[in-house]
Order: sequence, then C-alpha cells, then structure tokens
Amino acid sequence: MTTIFLTGEAKSPSNNPITTQWGLFFIGLVVDTETHVIHEADCTATLSLTVDFVRDLLVGSSILEEDALVESISERYHGSSQKAVIASVRNAAAKYRDLAAGTPG
Repeated sequence: MTTIFLTGEAKSPSNNPITTQWGLFFIGLVVDTETHVIHEADCTATLSLTVDFVRDLLVGSSILEEDALVESISERYHGSSQKAVIASVRNAAAKYRDLAAGTPG
C-alpha cells in the first residue's frame, strides 16, 4: 500500500469557534494512491465528537467519489461548519486529482 497525506481547506462561518481558533477549516487525509481510498482523516474542529464524526463519514470512501462524499456530508452532518467541511473535501479531492494526473497543485 502506498499512501499520501494531503489537506483541504475552506473558510468557516465568522461566528464559528473554528474561525476564532484556527482562522480556516482544515481537513487532513491519508489516501491510498493505488485504491484511492481514504484511510485516515482529521480536521480542525473544536469538539472531538465532530472530528470522530467527520472521520467516520470519510474513512473507507474513495477520494475520487467526490459527489458521494459531499452527498454523505450533506445528509448526515448538520453542524454550523457543514459548508466548510464540504468545501475542504472538494479542495482535497481537487488536489488529489492534480497529483494523480501529475499536475502540481
């Protein structure tokens, strides 16, 4: 198995503690480059429950199935940073596609 680490970032709402603490919402992913499956995930949430829930939404899914990831987040994650989670996953997926295509991100 060959894995890489990549991040995605997005703005969270101005009234969100994430913005106060970190400025932006970040997601970190460990992805298998042969299967494109996300093996590990972490994010800059203020609650460990949020981190665990986001991890559960992403781990085991393909980074290339961006629409399915976004749909799962939209259906199941109803925290104030939902749009930031979606945007950071989209950002990470775009970086991954660029890397897979040999295009510097």
